[in-house]
Amino acid sequence: MDKPLILCDCSGTLSIDADRLSTTTNRTCSKVHTALCGDEIELAAQHLAQGEATICCTQESRVFTELAAEIESAEPLFLDLRDRAGWSADSGDALPKMSALVAESALTVPAMKTLDVHSHGLCLIIGPSETALPAAERLKDTLGVTVLLSDMGDAPLHRDFDVIRGQLHQAKGALGQFVVRIDALSQLDITGRSWEWTAPRDGGQSECDIILDLTGGTPLFPAPEKREGYLRPAPKSPQAVADAILTASQLIGTFEKPLYIRNEPLLCAHSRASQDGCSRCLDVCPTGAIISDGEHVSIDPMVCAGCGSCASLCPSGALTYDAPPTESLFVRIQTLAKSYLAAGGQNPRLLVVNTHGTEMIQMSARFGRGLPVDVIPMEVEALNSFGHAEILAALAAGFAKVDILLSPKVERDVQLYELELAQAIAGETKAAILDLADPDALSDALFDAEFPAALDTPIRPIGTRRQITRQAAKALQPDAQSLPLPEKAPYGAVLVDTDACSLCLSCVSLCPSGALLDNEDKPQLRFQEDACLQCGLCATACPEDAIAYEPRLNLAPAALSQEILNEEEPFECVECGTPFGVKSTIEKVMAKLAGNHAMFANPAAARMIQMCDNCRVAAQYHQHSAPMAGAPRPKVRTTDDYLSKRRDH
Repeated sequence: MDKPLILCDCSGTLSIDADRLSTTTNRTCSKVHTALCGDEIELAAQHLAQGEATICCTQESRVFTELAAEIESAEPLFLDLRDRAGWSADSGDALPKMSALVAESALTVPAMKTLDVHSHGLCLIIGPSETALPAAERLKDTLGVTVLLSDMGDAPLHRDFDVIRGQLHQAKGALGQFVVRIDALSQLDITGRSWEWTAPRDGGQSECDIILDLTGGTPLFPAPEKREGYLRPAPKSPQAVADAILTASQLIGTFEKPLYIRNEPLLCAHSRASQDGCSRCLDVCPTGAIISDGEHVSIDPMVCAGCGSCASLCPSGALTYDAPPTESLFVRIQTLAKSYLAAGGQNPRLLVVNTHGTEMIQMSARFGRGLPVDVIPMEVEALNSFGHAEILAALAAGFAKVDILLSPKVERDVQLYELELAQAIAGETKAAILDLADPDALSDALFDAEFPAALDTPIRPIGTRRQITRQAAKALQPDAQSLPLPEKAPYGAVLVDTDACSLCLSCVSLCPSGALLDNEDKPQLRFQEDACLQCGLCATACPEDAIAYEPRLNLAPAALSQEILNEEEPFECVECGTPFGVKSTIEKVMAKLAGNHAMFANPAAARMIQMCDNCRVAAQYHQHSAPMAGAPRPKVRTTDDYLSKRRDH
């Protein structure tokens, strides 16, 4: 169904060609209005009354939403063409960018999965009496408050809230399900005329929905600003404390917690047979939401803050960002590039931002130079989820360069590593990080930037992030056979020291991705490089320390097929001729044990080393004084035996 575009030039401050935009987007466009949110509000009502529509202005979305409700019409969609494309000091043609933004807005993004969180308003306030008690006074009528005094201050002589003393030993959980353990716990004995503190005791445990930490000391959780339900203002800042109290008062009821990460444990390369492998997600998770759970990892959705770092770094695809799904992000990238180029644009650049970056763009558009006409902004839910695969997909789709605007809460190390990996594959000039906090500096950096041309023939790779990376790399580096990558890259080769390798094949049994394989017919170690995750499990398991790694991206067709890393002649059983082991290994064992060990002192015993399993068992059973032979079996007694005894008597 065609959803008309309702256009407005914001009092003549931007230029929109409605006819051309309708042609390039294949959408019905209204005439270009001047003040839809003001003098022309009646015209806006007429447009909304005709059915679903997209209003190309986000500033007055509240006004138009209320207007639609008033006239009982469908709630409109909103698209920001003004700040992202119209208000710009660039005199070039903004139509291709507008066309791309319109095409992106028409995409259907899957709704994120959520989990209901119930908060009953039980609040634990921690801090000295001079700050904790006044906060409790302000929250007592809204929440169920307990104050944990960190000093020896006196409790108030009323029962509007509970007061205890002690030291918070441990806290875990998140909004709606905190569990705290308190040592040296003293409670008030409120019976009698004078209230007394009970004797301190350790190990007190309680549950609460909200924690207001006014101690000003070490936070109770890693990345405290990302722990929902945990409020930690600066206790010496009255405004910060007041803001935290207001926030706490609103944390009661049922909330939707997004399920940010999709976990496929069968793909995880964390561990096998108690051997440690990949720990990238564990090492980077800022909140501690990811823990080791046997051979894979598990994620506490209540603690996960959705930064997306684990999804970018996961080499196997076991963890993928799901709010919205990663697949929809690739579709958005390709739609933006395709629509821009189809509208006649050339060499577009992609500017990846989050909500912080969107605000900077708005400030730059209103008070500064705005964005160049060839820079297409794309807002993502989690900046760290935009990793090397997404950068390469954008470049392959036709973007000349990808810029990522950092924000204060982004995990910078993750973003820098993903950029380094993308640059190693595509080239240093193809992608960059903008670590800027000033809107004018952002505009200057984009207007003054130099960048290479985009691909002459764009492609739109599909598949997993690993498959997309390979397809994009082949398009960007058509003449390359192998690209060196930085340390700890999730792509590379396994190098085997054939002199040390005994072909025990421990590595094959532990390889989580099937990159290492054996051969059922002969002693052989095979390797498929495209499947290798560089997880480290094979090197950890190797008893001879014969395995090393080379981080690289092999673009040759050979990377998709199996190659032989090591092979030897099989040893044939001296009894039946069945191949059962490696010839060099059996010869080494013979040289070490035959005649030199008590169990193999005689030739017959030593000869068993050269037998297959079946023949060895048979030889042991039939040898003199065989250790496997038992006592002679007693004769089976029959009915005749019993009757013969009766006859004899």
